[in-house]
Amino acid sequence: MSKLLCVYCASSRDLDPKYYAAGAAVGRGLAERGWGLIYGGGNAGTMGEVARGVHQAGGRVVGVIPEFMKVRELAYHQADELITVDSMRERKRVMADRADAYITLPGGIGTLEEVSEIMVERGLARHRKPLVILNQDGFYDDLLRFLERMVVERFKSAGLRKLMHVAATVDEVWPLLEEADGFEADALWQNR
Repeated sequence: MSKLLCVYCASSRDLDPKYYAAGAAVGRGLAERGWGLIYGGGNAGTMGEVARGVHQAGGRVVGVIPEFMKVRELAYHQADELITVDSMRERKRVMADRADAYITLPGGIGTLEEVSEIMVERGLARHRKPLVILNQDGFYDDLLRFLERMVVERFKSAGLRKLMHVAATVDEVWPLLEEADGFEADALWQNR
């Protein structure tokens, strides 16, 4: 079985088309590199584009979706495996546990919550799985500045920067994902 790449992204249907194009490119790219996809199981928005991109390139799709969201997000029933869970917390846990690495695409507060949890768990050395943030067209610039402010004002140590890699384009994601094979967590939580 191929390794699974967890993709955090949006389900919105009202985005600039460039975000959907990037989602489809991520889906195709991960499948072409031998990864399977694990994600939130939706058919709409960037989520749906990533899943369809994976399938277009012959890859495997594992979706995880709460029962109450199946209708709202129009679950991607073409998934090779569609796991139905009871809650958002369970959804996040199943995705995180089964993933071998993570990519975060532009998204809303749900995406922010998901990637924040993965960063915290990396910092606490609960896992050593790579995390790449796709900062498409500077989408995450403000978040990255905020994280830097945490370091400058000593809420976090400089090790915070080691929790993730940042890519400006889809093409930049893949080498970062391959080189992101762990980190030293000891110094990350000295200054909380």
